[in-house]
Amino acid sequence: MMIRRVPFDHPDAVKLNDRVQAEYHVRYGDGGDATELAPSDFEPPNGVYLIAYDETGSPVATGGWRSQDANGEGNRDGDAELKRMYVIDEMRGRGLARRILSALEEDARAAGRVRMVLETGIKQPEAIALYTSSGYEPCTKFGYYRHYEDSKCFAKPL
Repeated sequence: MMIRRVPFDHPDAVKLNDRVQAEYHVRYGDGGDATELAPSDFEPPNGVYLIAYDETGSPVATGGWRSQDANGEGNRDGDAELKRMYVIDEMRGRGLARRILSALEEDARAAGRVRMVLETGIKQPEAIALYTSSGYEPCTKFGYYRHYEDSKCFAKPL
């Protein structure tokens, strides 16, 4: 398995983002995650986007973080917001999400971020299990979905 930094608008990133949006539609019955994201959000040193590739060179997992500071949506100075964590169905259960998460935390820490934050939904119990087993704790809601009942927010000091 190889993990590479790629632009958020890289063709493989777009392909995996389409898959995660389709999964959100199945789980939540809406159009997917409506959070506004721009490719520049994930450009170092203010963020990074990673893709894991299998031995054949196929993209199988993804995730990124972007800098956030105090704003009207509940973020604090020094936040790194986790976005678009996803592993394709046929590669789940192999520790890929945990490897991506660890690499993202390390990168955000090296960039001077002090806290990793994330928002997920109650219909993603496997994501919640990953984050809580990785040291994330519930935090004050932030971001686009902060007023939604199905939204859960977590944070971890870096």
